[in-house]
Amino acid sequence: MPAMSPELFSALSLSVQVALAATVLNALFGIPIAYVLARRRFWGHGLVDLLVTLPLVLPPTVTGYYLIVLLGRRGLLGKPIYEATGWSIAFTWYAAVVAATVMALPLLVRTARAAIESVDRDLERAAWTLGHSEWRTALEVTLPLARNGLIAGLVLAFARALGEFGATLMLAGNIPGKTATAPLAIYTAVQTGERGEALLLVGLLTALSCVVLVAAGRLGPRTI
Repeated sequence: MPAMSPELFSALSLSVQVALAATVLNALFGIPIAYVLARRRFWGHGLVDLLVTLPLVLPPTVTGYYLIVLLGRRGLLGKPIYEATGWSIAFTWYAAVVAATVMALPLLVRTARAAIESVDRDLERAAWTLGHSEWRTALEVTLPLARNGLIAGLVLAFARALGEFGATLMLAGNIPGKTATAPLAIYTAVQTGERGEALLLVGLLTALSCVVLVAAGRLGPRTI
């Protein structure tokens, strides 16, 4: 097996950087969304659930197209941002983070939601009778009891973000040294006949995926 070239190391490093950033964003936004979906009933509950889950079933390129429509230089949000600042998120590593976050979000939300729903509500009611607010109860009772499921969801989200390809290609492009993540580097290596480099990255990502699945299964076997 060939030694890792600087280009492959750059792609792998970028993938890890993107996956870590996406996992942090998923934790910040995905866990609250999972809690609300698990513990609240409100108008539009089904719609929120649908929108969060869609990237899990849509082809990644379709999700990437929606992101371009939203965040591209001429997009609904991207255009006013570009006109105001002269900066566009498209074809930057930030775009890779956004794509990875969106694609990994359903895995985290579904896993975290199942973990939260498994927490005995009587324990929450006991905390309320002691004067705890709902959000304090969530932080001090519900989420700690659902901890293993939450960690399992974050691990799965990290793995999904690390392997994201289609939406990243659409929104961030495949720019060597800038937006070319490991999956994109594998695609390029196969297209250019560099089978050894492709095999090296494929082996690394496969091994990491196996580790992730084992870890997630041990942390939250009832929520995966």
